[in-house]
Amino acid sequence: MTIRVGSAPDSWGVWFPDDPRQVPWERFLDEVAEAGYPWIELGPYGYLPTDPARLGAELAARELRVSAGTVFTALHHGAAVWEATWEHVARVATLTRAMGAGHLVVIPEFWRDPVTGEETEPGHLGPTQFANLVSGMDRLGHRLRDDFGLTMVVHPHADTHIDTEENVSRFLSATDSDAVSLCLDTGHYAYCGGDSVRLIETFGERIGYLHLKQVDPDILAEVLDQRVPFGPAVRRGVMCEPPAGVPALPPILDAARALGVDLFAIVEQDMYPCEPDQPLPIARRTRRFLASCGA
Repeated sequence: MTIRVGSAPDSWGVWFPDDPRQVPWERFLDEVAEAGYPWIELGPYGYLPTDPARLGAELAARELRVSAGTVFTALHHGAAVWEATWEHVARVATLTRAMGAGHLVVIPEFWRDPVTGEETEPGHLGPTQFANLVSGMDRLGHRLRDDFGLTMVVHPHADTHIDTEENVSRFLSATDSDAVSLCLDTGHYAYCGGDSVRLIETFGERIGYLHLKQVDPDILAEVLDQRVPFGPAVRRGVMCEPPAGVPALPPILDAARALGVDLFAIVEQDMYPCEPDQPLPIARRTRRFLASCGA
């Protein structure tokens, strides 16, 4: 088996398609290649060029390849949001497939605003909303496979309804394993109290993709104690440069290797917003650290 390491716009402070505080997409591509990563994710749709010919040329010039696209969905709202959701997902899936990638990372919609932390809906799903989430994700996973040949990997994320160990286990147990795989983000799972090694050992057949990330345990304890939302917590530096935080990444990589399947392991260090000169030195050091772990 092979673990293919890459990075993503997130590690360059990119959360939105267009934001003056974010580095230009050309600089991201230049620097991610300079840091030694051959694989990238597309990031928020519209940040990188959406014309396949232009994006393909830009990637080829830097010897970069795409591992996955990313979308946010709010399928717990049920049938009323399906058509709009699919319209957006299909656009992202079309570009993802055109770039030769085989995965689409699906993140549940936040229940708090990602920047301000303002609560926009309840943080817990009722029975009907959970049933909507399960049926919607199953439908989306099958449709992506049938129409685009993509594997859907659902990303547990802080301030979403798929976050804690309990909620992730409940979600995986309820969804169709033929349609729904998991993108295990080691930082978000630790942020929400989960054990990544235990998750890999328990639901190994559902692990389809990795995001490598760490949290600063001291800042995490502080933000949890003060009930700080995720966006403001990122600005405090809760997501930190490996290997300074938790969870330890070598045991996770060992557990992933034991699955005996090929996996992407994409580095993501949430740093929105950040100074433009900050990401590249971190990316270089992180790449060297992962190489020392055999990735």
